[in-house]
Amino acid sequence: MTASAQDPQPTKPSSQDQPRSRWQTASEAAMALCLGVMALAVFINVVLRYGFGSGVAASEELSRLLFVWMVFIGATAAYPRGEHMAFTSLLLPLRRKPRALTAITALIRVSVIVAAGLVAWGAWQQVIVGMDSNSVVLGYSNALLPLPALLSCVAIAVMALWELARNKPLDLEHESDVE
Repeated sequence: MTASAQDPQPTKPSSQDQPRSRWQTASEAAMALCLGVMALAVFINVVLRYGFGSGVAASEELSRLLFVWMVFIGATAAYPRGEHMAFTSLLLPLRRKPRALTAITALIRVSVIVAAGLVAWGAWQQVIVGMDSNSVVLGYSNALLPLPALLSCVAIAVMALWELARNKPLDLEHESDVE
């Protein structure tokens, strides 16, 4: 066996190998808390409904609210790590054309900002509508359902704007993360 066969090729550290920031740790803890409370609420409701013929009416509303918040916390946390769906294979031919890759990167970032802005605007409209009504069982303001979409899209747009201003290159190494 040769020395090169024994020594594996050095690999680029993946996003999971890098140290976690406080934001990542907090967002993962918030998502875990949402998931834990949802699972507990649904489990208790199932046991009560099938075991004793009753249930907790608030379980469905609470689970729905926590699920929406969990999804948008996750979407926001995934953006800076580059974990959203990306078609990097379409950009691989541009690796040898840095100007074209820089232009496409800027176009992608502007597209993300515009899309996030449109979703944020729609979420804001829903927040306004929801402020005048409350949920049926728990009585929380219905503005709490679209609020995470608004906050997430604003955060993603700000992050994309920051990357655009700093001219941050795209990470094209995602094809190596596929198992």
